[in-house]
Amino acid sequence: MTFGSVYIAGHRGLVGSALLLNLQKHGYRNIIVRTHHELDLRHTENVREFFATNKPGAVVVAAARVGGIHANNDLAVEFLLENLQIQNNLISASFDFAVKKLLFLGSSCIYPRLAVQPIKEEALLTGLLEPTNEAYAVAKIAGIKLC
Repeated sequence: MTFGSVYIAGHRGLVGSALLLNLQKHGYRNIIVRTHHELDLRHTENVREFFATNKPGAVVVAAARVGGIHANNDLAVEFLLENLQIQNNLISASFDFAVKKLLFLGSSCIYPRLAVQPIKEEALLTGLLEPTNEAYAVAKIAGIKLC
């Protein structure tokens, strides 16, 4: 199946930049990227306008607001709200604009703090999350459920 263009949201982050380099290394050239300053993913209308104009065939959601333990504790509300806004806008637009493939990236932090190692997918939602990144994890879990 061909996808046409691939939009990588979060192409400057750890995972998004690695994915971008990998696609380029393997000769894929129909890649769409935007910086935060070019497209603020928290704003629904901007995201919808971007999808209407660019019509990506595949979307990778690697964009998120992230931080260390201190930021996660001090800015929990902001982390939860902004990550929900980002992913909800991207997932909703992908659905509404008939994107062929959507890749929503999870994180190990979505699993219970005391999950048996190695972690199995079935462990999701079976225990308490790590408090120091709970807001980020809750947003990620909501995105997985939405997908």
